[in-house]
Amino acid sequence: MKRLLLFCLIIMTSLTAADPTGPEILDKIIDHMNPENAQGVMEQTIVTTSGNKRTFKYETYMGNRGESSLMRYLEPSRVRGNALLMTDFSDNIWMYNRRTGRVRKLASHAKKQKFEGSDFTYEDMGSGDSWKTDFKPLLKGIEKVDKVRCFKLELQAKSEDVSYSKMICWVRVTDFFPIQIDYYDEKNVFTKTLYLQDIRTIEGILTPMKMVMRNNLDLTETVMEYVNITYDVEFDKGFFSERNLKK
Repeated sequence: MKRLLLFCLIIMTSLTAADPTGPEILDKIIDHMNPENAQGVMEQTIVTTSGNKRTFKYETYMGNRGESSLMRYLEPSRVRGNALLMTDFSDNIWMYNRRTGRVRKLASHAKKQKFEGSDFTYEDMGSGDSWKTDFKPLLKGIEKVDKVRCFKLELQAKSEDVSYSKMICWVRVTDFFPIQIDYYDEKNVFTKTLYLQDIRTIEGILTPMKMVMRNNLDLTETVMEYVNITYDVEFDKGFFSERNLKK
């Protein structure tokens, strides 16, 4: 009888030890979504309330585990050569206009604005590791999303300075990869949802080849898809700089 009780105690202890905490799940999400470096080509399609579509194509570069990112537009012709630089996890944003030849630094509050009129904000594009400092992660259980068992991770804002009062991340139990993120604004209104789809292993790294952001209030949608991507890349010192925007 004592051996049976000891065996049950060992099993219960091991199961409890295996249960991830909210901070542990968040760490794994950040590791997945912010590889050391990345370079690729993306297409972005914005669907308006009337159903009209606007499509952009651009080169994208990411360095320092998401701390810095640079985008150069390829299509359409009216924006070809324009570029965007974000550093310090989108706290600093510069834009280059090819026609005027000027670089403009955006105000600090601009990161809450829409990125090229899409349903993504600048902050959505480059939040990275800041989730750890801006939000408190709480595990709310395990539920199924599209028949996939997921951890329900709630990120609660630590202050009123961030764009969202909370976010709910649906994270696959099997590999800790997020497949859906629900966003709630400063007034706790459920505003939009990000769906991460067509998840593939590229060079050993899980990669969502398609990301769909749906705005629940405006009834608009933005689709971002990778045409190609590689993680086997290194950048020279100064690559993510204001001067490099004009190349």
